[in-house]
Amino acid sequence: MGRLGVTEILLIIGVILLMFGGKKIPELMKGLGTGIKEFKNAAKEDQSADKKDETKE
Repeated sequence: MGRLGVTEILLIIGVILLMFGGKKIPELMKGLGTGIKEFKNAAKEDQSADKKDETKE
């Protein structure tokens, strides 16, 4: 039951298209991509801050 087949994926995509419309999908994906980039940058900054703290001690 945990696996998604081609039919289920197409059904999910169809429902998303009906809910948001064709014009909104690119805007949503752009926002999602921006959010992921910001998350990655914040994670890199956090790791670099941790390394700086370790070298000070």
